[in-house]
Amino acid sequence: QVQLVESGGGLVQAVGSLRLSCAASGRTFSSYAMGWFRQAPGKEREFVAAISPSGGVRYYADSVKGRLTISRDNAKNTVYLQMNSLKPEDTAVYYCAASGGGDRRDSRVYDYWGQGTQVTVSS
Repeated sequence: QVQLVESGGGLVQAVGSLRLSCAASGRTFSSYAMGWFRQAPGKEREFVAAISPSGGVRYYADSVKGRLTISRDNAKNTVYLQMNSLKPEDTAVYYCAASGGGDRRDSRVYDYWGQGTQVTVSS
């Protein structure tokens, strides 16, 4: 069992930055791929970024490449999402999730989810 708790969301102006954190419980954090997803009002949840268990492979949605960076610290059981050059269309609830395997871009392969943290980008 893995419990995930996100933090770091808030209100920021366009072109600003935020860093989201996701703290995981349990001793098996380093065996899970981790992902970030987001859901805007009235829209479906969408993939943002994912990172392999060791941190050596990263995946990004095209809409965030070059602006958002996923990383992890297995010693701290934490995954991060550094968000730069934010745009109003990045406004959403951001969720982190843990996956035991499969296509990292597919939300269905994720077994555990956090409660989400709100990110609001004003223009």
